[in-house]
Amino acid sequence: MSKLPFELLLALRYLRPRRTFVSIITLVSIVGVALGVAVLIIVISVMSGFDHDLREKILGFNAHLTVTQTDVPIKNYAQTAATVALNKNVKGVSPFIFGPVLVETQGDTNHTPKQDAPMLRGIDPATESKVSELPRQVIAGKFDLSGHGLIVGAGFAHSLKLQIGDHLSIFSASEINKIRDAIKNKEDVSILPGDYEVRGIFDTGYYEYNARVIVTSLENAQDLYGLEDSVHGLFVTLNDPYQADEVSQQLTKSLGEDFYVSTWMEQSSGILNALIVEKNVMFYLLFFIVLVAALCILSAQITFVIQKTREIGMLKALGASKLQISGIFLFQSAIIGVIGVTSGFGLGMLAVRYRNEFLHLMRSATGWELFPASVYGFGELPALITPGDVAVICVTSFVICLLGGLLPAWRAGRLKPVEALRYE
Repeated sequence: MSKLPFELLLALRYLRPRRTFVSIITLVSIVGVALGVAVLIIVISVMSGFDHDLREKILGFNAHLTVTQTDVPIKNYAQTAATVALNKNVKGVSPFIFGPVLVETQGDTNHTPKQDAPMLRGIDPATESKVSELPRQVIAGKFDLSGHGLIVGAGFAHSLKLQIGDHLSIFSASEINKIRDAIKNKEDVSILPGDYEVRGIFDTGYYEYNARVIVTSLENAQDLYGLEDSVHGLFVTLNDPYQADEVSQQLTKSLGEDFYVSTWMEQSSGILNALIVEKNVMFYLLFFIVLVAALCILSAQITFVIQKTREIGMLKALGASKLQISGIFLFQSAIIGVIGVTSGFGLGMLAVRYRNEFLHLMRSATGWELFPASVYGFGELPALITPGDVAVICVTSFVICLLGGLLPAWRAGRLKPVEALRYE
């Protein structure tokens, strides 16, 4: 004899596939639960991957803290950097210059010159590795900023068709202002742009940086902006990037009110907060898929209770308790939930594992770019499977399935044998 409770045995027997409308509803319920769980796992994993990878790219290219002086460049930046480095939480400090420039490629008989207006980042090659991953992100050429050396992002190089050894003419904003003033004063002034050689191409993995940033030495940037020995600010890295707020307050006290210390979270708060809000909204919206499946379970169980009224009456007459009768239908809902949640979990994990292969297949089959890097900023679809999120999805979906069968089970347990057998 089976050691399983008779409620579970009857539930399994009643769930055997039959060519009835109830069986179809049951199948639809299982498919609905599976799809709901799978879609939730896929979407939440992708959103978590976006958040994680975006933070990694931001922290790989930008520092944890940025120190600037209110409205003016930092003149004695070496002394300021020494003061910042005294903080025990600081890992590295490096000066920077950052601003827009106008660039033009050198045309030839076959190609006309191309223009663009990227952001120029002037760095100290000796200390840059302490505050960013940029020296290790060069994928072509080398990290060489000596003389009039320049490294550019992969997206920028692609748009202007640049290769290692090509030259760029660069106008800074200050030089453009000089030209404008000369025209305004009707002076005959000739200002030649700086000639820079592309020595390397970097790839940060984030489209915005790859397409809009070029990098040169601190000395070159100072010449372009006429800063002499001043800099726009200092990049600071910490031992723990999530202590940025605390260290920011400490540095503000030690540097004085003339300095402003911003954190990487403040600089990227817009997009990071948007991702968190979107993740939460998607979580709640997609749970309606599971709720619809629970309603299917509810309708199937109500129909099933009506069909099995005679059997319920006979079981009651033979001594079955209300709890045992209710248990039969609760077990049915639980079995549907287990099958649906397990199938959805497997389908979701499989889809997350082969997400990029699917995108590549769709792109080759249809020619459509379903995940354009220019829009989303990443070359591949990121994903991060968080066990806590998956557990919440699976457990909550299962509980919803149980709740879907609670009312019919309660109604079946309250049936009286005389009323159940009256018309039999």
